[in-house]
Formats: sequence, structure tokens, C-alpha cells
Amino acid sequence: MRYNLLGHTGLYVSELALGTMNYGGEGYFAHMGALGQDAVNAQIRQAVDSGINLIDTADIYSNGLSEQLVGKAIRQLGLPRHELLIATKAFARMGLGVNQLGLSRHHLTNAVDASLERLQLEHIDLFQVHGFDPLTPLEETLGALDDLVRAGKIRYIGLCNYSAWQIMKARAISSQRNWQSFCSSQSYYSLAGRDAERELLPLLTDQSMGLLVWSPLAGGLLSGKYKTGADVTGRRSQSEFPPVDNERAQRILNCLNAVAGELEATPAQVALAWLLAQPAVTSVLIGARNEQQMQANLAASTLELNVDQLDRLNQASALPPEYPGWMHAFASPDRLAPQLR
Repeated sequence: MRYNLLGHTGLYVSELALGTMNYGGEGYFAHMGALGQDAVNAQIRQAVDSGINLIDTADIYSNGLSEQLVGKAIRQLGLPRHELLIATKAFARMGLGVNQLGLSRHHLTNAVDASLERLQLEHIDLFQVHGFDPLTPLEETLGALDDLVRAGKIRYIGLCNYSAWQIMKARAISSQRNWQSFCSSQSYYSLAGRDAERELLPLLTDQSMGLLVWSPLAGGLLSGKYKTGADVTGRRSQSEFPPVDNERAQRILNCLNAVAGELEATPAQVALAWLLAQPAVTSVLIGARNEQQMQANLAASTLELNVDQLDRLNQASALPPEYPGWMHAFASPDRLAPQLR
């Protein structure tokens, strides 16, 4: 297992992280998996033994049950707390009350206390806002997060699913007020969904922020189950999320399957290996329904794609040109690729 610095911090995180969205199986998340305590214990043990040190959950996952299962697993397995990095999130509705959602000081303070209680921990290593709240001023959100860091309840702050301009605005406010700043972005990125390359990844690189990738297999699309004419059950048969361009997806799957055959690997392993080869990526969140899936995903960290294979995958999944990107490439080719001079 390799480890990367989390953005501008001095904290090393494993290049593969354990996602826990399929723990509990309540409500909306039931179709993603329903691992109970014994299965959760076994999976966390397997992940930690493989070198994973980052476990990612959220209050909304099965209405808090995922956090509870993770917390119990840490205690029941006797895992050393100082070697683990526990990440969770808040933003989504957690009750019927009018203020039981969002990124207000009121909700964030209550959410952190509730997550700590469910996890049965004294602090959260990485606390992430799970979305952008258009009603709460960024100053209020960032001020509350800074106070929570100073209180010792959380140690680092991250965000999920922000636009590039929203991240830059937040970092400017943090800099002006001498507050804690977001060190990472948890964002969707995959061979089937490379939109983040337009604005988000350049910003994260420029600002020395970490990138934690969610849904690296595009909701199972890149797992190897989905082929032309195949009748497949699974997450995408119940929820087509994340959305994909089906015509483009077929081109990607054809190339992905070909490369997998050359390497005697699974399509999922190749898709994960492609992400791990992207310089902006800090860690990729993986999950699994059973031990065999988990072991297969973990093997991606040892899979090396050669230059030709990376190039073919890049071409098959390339984004269509979009303004102003195509104008930058047209107007400043010698500036964009100075090594060619």
C-alpha cells in the first residue's frame, strides 16, 4: 500500500480508502448493501491488514447506522486508534426538524456531537461538509468548523461536491480570517466521469488540496458486470447513479475489457489502477459486499498500467472539447506543453 500526503497537511493517507456506504442497509442506502456488524468487523480487519488507514463514513449513511457499526468495529477489533484516520460528513437531513440539515453553525455543532457519540470516539480526523449549502453564508460554516477544530472535536476539514469557484471562495475567506481551510475535496471521478478534469482538478492541484475519489467504478458500471446485451442486476439496475453517457460508456467498456484481458486482471482493477495513476488523486474510496470483492479491489494497488494502456484508456474516455479549454489549447500550445519546445 502506498501513502500520499493529504493536500497541504502533513498527514499521510493510504491511496485506497475504505468506503462504508453499504454498512447497515437502511432507507435509501439499502440497495447499496446491508452489511451487519460481523461482516463490517471482517471487512475493516481486512482493510487495515492490507494497509488502509483511512475509513470514510457519513451521518446520513443508513441514518447513522454506518457510523455506529464503524465505531463498534474499532472497539471490538481492538484497533489502535492512533493508526486510524476516521472521516465522516454532515449536511444532509437527519431529522424532521426545520434545522436538522445544512451547514449552519447550529446543525454542524449538533452533527459533530452526534457523530462522535455514534462512533464513540473523542475526535474525528477528517470532518467533511457533504455538499454546498446555498442558504448558509460560507463565513458561518467556516467559522463553526474552525471553532470545532480549536475545541479538539475535529482535526482537519474537507468538503464534498463543491464547484471550483465555491472552493476558491471558501479558501479566500479562511485565509482572510486566519481560519482552518479545507484540505481536501471528496469528488466523483472515474473513467466514465472525467468532468472534474475541466475545473476542479486544476484548482485542487494549484491549491495543494487532496482529492478523495468516490464511486470510482461509476456505480458499478466499470465493475465488469455490464456488457453489451447483458441482463445485469445490481446498483445501476435500481439507480442509474452517477449518470453516464451510454454511447461513450460503451466505448470505454470495450477498451477497459481489452486492457483487463491483456493484464489478466478484472475491469474493476484496471479502472481503479487508472485512477491511481492520475497525479491529482490522493486516495480512492473502495467498498465491497464480500471478502472476495474487497480482495480484488485491494489488488488494484499493485496493478501497473503501461504507457500504451493508459493512452488507450485516456482516448476512449476523453471528454469532448469545451470552451474555454479548447481556446486555451489553441492559443497557448507552447505554454501548455513547454517540454515539447
